[in-house]
Amino acid sequence: MKQTNPPNKTDGRRVLHRHKTISIVVPCYNEEDVLNLLFDRLSDAAEDWQAAVEFILVDDGSTDRTWEIIQDFNLRDSRWKAVRLARNMGHQTALWTGLRHASGDVIGVLDADLQDPPEVLPRMFAKWEQGNDVVYGVRRKRKESPFRRLAYFAFYRLMSVVAEINIPLDSGDFCVMDRRVLEAMLRSKEINPYVRGIRAWVGYSQVGLAYERDARAAGAAKYTLRKLIELATSGIFGFSTRPLRVASYLGIAVTSLSTLGGILMAVQWMLAGRLDFVDIAAPSPLAALALALALLGGVQLICMGILGEYVGRIYDNVKGRPLSIVRETLGLNAQQRERENDGDRRKAA
Repeated sequence: MKQTNPPNKTDGRRVLHRHKTISIVVPCYNEEDVLNLLFDRLSDAAEDWQAAVEFILVDDGSTDRTWEIIQDFNLRDSRWKAVRLARNMGHQTALWTGLRHASGDVIGVLDADLQDPPEVLPRMFAKWEQGNDVVYGVRRKRKESPFRRLAYFAFYRLMSVVAEINIPLDSGDFCVMDRRVLEAMLRSKEINPYVRGIRAWVGYSQVGLAYERDARAAGAAKYTLRKLIELATSGIFGFSTRPLRVASYLGIAVTSLSTLGGILMAVQWMLAGRLDFVDIAAPSPLAALALALALLGGVQLICMGILGEYVGRIYDNVKGRPLSIVRETLGLNAQQRERENDGDRRKAA
């Protein structure tokens, strides 16, 4: 839908200038090996940005020197602000917490490992100035293991089939978004946020920007296979009810197979010992019963597992617990902290 006279445009065009603020949100977990490089590259990139800047790092319960290094950043440059979570709560929760503290007119998101290059951000800002509300990165090439590339490829294709919204292929959390998009996203009361899914769900004008994803700059990957599966599960079950229909499809399939099997067994029973040119043995009732029970039992377990995923998410949300617990902050003003508290109150409402 075409928007008329948006409040953040000048002469029909958005412009980044000194009265605008850019917030860059970066979740971190045990990133002591890469943080100094992140500081240097982001600081260098921001020198050419025609706006005020704040960097919000979210320490997701790190057990190494991540928080100490972040504190040093704040002492060296007050634009570097931070939120420290009370424990490790997961990448998406850490990112969501950082977004709730962002005060900028334009919000950028990237990971601390520098696989998403900060040098791409100006190209995203340019597309924002052209009137796009969300500019998300599309990973053109990954410098990762073949297994991971295959897993990501399969996941995004699966999401495109089952999701009830259009989640762009090969797009991660790396993006730039307008303030009004973030405000719309923060109305969500989900306790297990899947940020890129919520970003797609709110709508507005969104455009992709292809870029080459770098290898991790330093340190070890934090997304283990288990965490990747959890992320995929959150995306699939958070934005689609289609898996629930699997029960109906499985029921139809089992009924069809059972009917066909029954017909074949009846024919086998009728022909057993009655043909001279072939020896057909009578079917074993016990074997047939065991096969039927195994088939039905497997279908029931699959259906119960699917239902359990949805029931578990309902259970998590009705408990009313806050999304995250902030242990301490650095450089954030009272208004930003109040925004975090408002978010918690909205979730509890």
